[in-house]
Amino acid sequence: MYPGYWATIKPHTDAVVDATSGAKLSWQELDQRSNQVAQLLYARGLRPGDHISLLMQNDLAFFEIAWGAYRSGLYITCINRYLTAEEAAYIVNDSNSKALFTADVLTIAADLPELTPACDERFITGTTVSGYESYALALADQPKAPLAEEPAGDAMLYSSGTTGQPKGIKRPLSGEHISGGFPGVEVNNPYGIDAESIYLSPAPLYHAAPFGYCMRTLALGGQVVMMQRFDPELSLKYIEQYRITHSQWVPTMFVRMLKLTDELRDRYDLSSHRCAIHAAAPCPVEIKQQMMTWWGPILWEYYAGTERNGSTIIGPDEWLAHPGSVGKAHSGILHICDEDGVEQKPGDEGMIYFEQPAMAFEYHNAPEKTSSATHPTHANWSSLGDVGYVDDDGYLYLTDRKAYMIISGGVNIYPREIEDALILHPAVEDVAVFGVPNTDFGEEVKAVVQPAQNVAQDAHLVDELMEFAKQHLAAYKLPRSIDFTDELPRLPTGKLYKRLLKDKYWPQKDG
Repeated sequence: MYPGYWATIKPHTDAVVDATSGAKLSWQELDQRSNQVAQLLYARGLRPGDHISLLMQNDLAFFEIAWGAYRSGLYITCINRYLTAEEAAYIVNDSNSKALFTADVLTIAADLPELTPACDERFITGTTVSGYESYALALADQPKAPLAEEPAGDAMLYSSGTTGQPKGIKRPLSGEHISGGFPGVEVNNPYGIDAESIYLSPAPLYHAAPFGYCMRTLALGGQVVMMQRFDPELSLKYIEQYRITHSQWVPTMFVRMLKLTDELRDRYDLSSHRCAIHAAAPCPVEIKQQMMTWWGPILWEYYAGTERNGSTIIGPDEWLAHPGSVGKAHSGILHICDEDGVEQKPGDEGMIYFEQPAMAFEYHNAPEKTSSATHPTHANWSSLGDVGYVDDDGYLYLTDRKAYMIISGGVNIYPREIEDALILHPAVEDVAVFGVPNTDFGEEVKAVVQPAQNVAQDAHLVDELMEFAKQHLAAYKLPRSIDFTDELPRLPTGKLYKRLLKDKYWPQKDG
């Protein structure tokens, strides 16, 4: 379904709540304002298959604009608000966006008009900035009725660029009416999200998972409670205050909530909370076990990508029987293959592929990247670049990103194992592990640690962490050195820009 349907069922019920400010959008308001966005874009000449970009902080207008695009048969590209003006402009230009929506609170907004000359329509919330029209004024004269035709649009989101230039992930439009053609709604079914659900979104909306799950929750008639930014204690407070039933997280959020004092963790009533979904990065087994002990067996995990080329899902009871797994195939057929594309037997690691009836996506303006994600001999098998294995029961276990694998003296070392061990030390707030040059072995293991608050960054802590690592890791996996940083370059989505760390240690090539 979509807001036009739910506005007839419960027009004055809250569809979206901004937990930080208390501002709200009723179903009727969301329906009417998204219609006005659709009318505005149509009046400015945009037609099904065209593209728009949305660069905005978590704000109620985010949902108005997104649904306006989805009700117009348009592709919408949500842009990371923390990018530089040049990085954001690259995405606007590469996506061929004909309209850009942004906010005056973003300092890069003023620089974008000059950098995006082919984007003819630009709108801004808040104070008017040169090169933009006022979003509020542009909408004011638009009809609140829907367009005569409402084909379903879709998102064309960009990968984060952790290992290179961001890639736009494009799928063909269905051509169906928005009421029946909303993409991906079925992935919510295992979690029981419905018209009675209240869904907490603690992450940035520009990221694929928060954006997708918020939109799908609304499509199913559930209410979205949006946080402007993640805060560990406020997350617990909002679960109690809004009687949250469903939520979605990344493992770094679990780590930070677990580091709260027992008094704070026990202060809030979480009894309404019956399903906590997590993904985006592998979750250390012990961290998830601690969360299960605290919240109860309500954690659901999935493995998937923005590409929507396939997925796995695992419920809490299954996970307790298969700790560390991300589940069985839910969408697509799972294959584990070696470097030559030969399928591996259970227990053997390899590249993870999903088989679909046809290739599910393409990388916009990057046919070589589409080709590199495709199996060598099966055109309908595609990979996200992750390495893993399946057990005898068909459960998938992630090892690491292929791009992050360390090869030291011919031995493959996966940083995730080392990160999962070190994050359990109480003095560690966050950690990244990667390979750095070694004359004899090619690479050696480097750990960069963000210590917990009020923990000294000194030689004593290095010795303590090294000893801790020895208790949990084989000798060949141990970091050969540990550096400290005040903060790792991690996005609010939980995504770590590991490339930015590695670049400091690898010599830059000339030319």
